[in-house]
Amino acid sequence: MSARPTPHHRSSYRAFRSIPTRWADNDMYGHVNNVVYYGWFDTAVNALLIERGALDIHGGDTIGFVVETQCNYFAPLAFPQTVEAGVRVAHAGGSSVRYEIALFAEGAETAAAQGHFIHVYVDRATQRPVKLPAALLAVLDELRV
Repeated sequence: MSARPTPHHRSSYRAFRSIPTRWADNDMYGHVNNVVYYGWFDTAVNALLIERGALDIHGGDTIGFVVETQCNYFAPLAFPQTVEAGVRVAHAGGSSVRYEIALFAEGAETAAAQGHFIHVYVDRATQRPVKLPAALLAVLDELRV
């Protein structure tokens, strides 16, 4: 059995995005439901790539498919908090990237939750894996740990 993960520190991440919680994010127990965290992961990674010109979701030839995702939860988050999503790149292969994301309560130094997404980049038309485009590689280099 592996050791229980511990929350990462904010300084371990390269880029951040603030995400306001919504009333509908809370579940009947009074905290954000676990499925919402994956939406925040997706938002943090893809918004960053779009803003930095590495991903064109409407007309680009290359798109990313999620092939693996995972999350560990350490502390609850709840409406009306603002969440700060930290993003870093742990590994980039020929056609795939492992993005690691941590979710922090606004101003907190340790993660309330953290996990990863592995994206495989494919040709939009054929949906077959492709080499990572140069614009994406440039952004990945900025985010690499």
